[in-house]
Amino acid sequence: MNKVYLAGPFFDDKQRERVSQVVSALKENKTIDGDNIYLPQDNQSEQYEQFSKPWQRAVYLADTRQVHRADVVVAILDYKDDEGNEPDSGTMFEVGMAVEARIPVILVQFEAGRVINLMLSESLTAFFDVNKNGLKNLSEYNFDILEEKITENEVL
Repeated sequence: MNKVYLAGPFFDDKQRERVSQVVSALKENKTIDGDNIYLPQDNQSEQYEQFSKPWQRAVYLADTRQVHRADVVVAILDYKDDEGNEPDSGTMFEVGMAVEARIPVILVQFEAGRVINLMLSESLTAFFDVNKNGLKNLSEYNFDILEEKITENEVL
């Protein structure tokens, strides 16, 4: 069973709803350890005042450690709808860490018709467009095999 690090923005209700939907799809997947889906939003180092320097350090260390412990990083690309397709910088940092550590990266995009930066499209293992089959493909994807799932018209 594969351990997942779920990267993605969680700063407003819409973003948290997307995270929740992806978690549900992953928990339905028979190749994922549903008890080992790491959510940065649930690990915010509550012993320190939020945004203080000790809090920042604790969150950074916990999240980077968990990226390296994961078998796969699943990243939600959508960030701010009114700013085009610019993803969350923290999410992209986590994706970059995973790529450097040779941890497979699975990208999920909710908003249709967005172009993906070539650095992302060339580094990912699979891409799931929620507008095509919802999250069904993610819940059925075999994370043991990690088949490349990319088509030219999905990723540019």
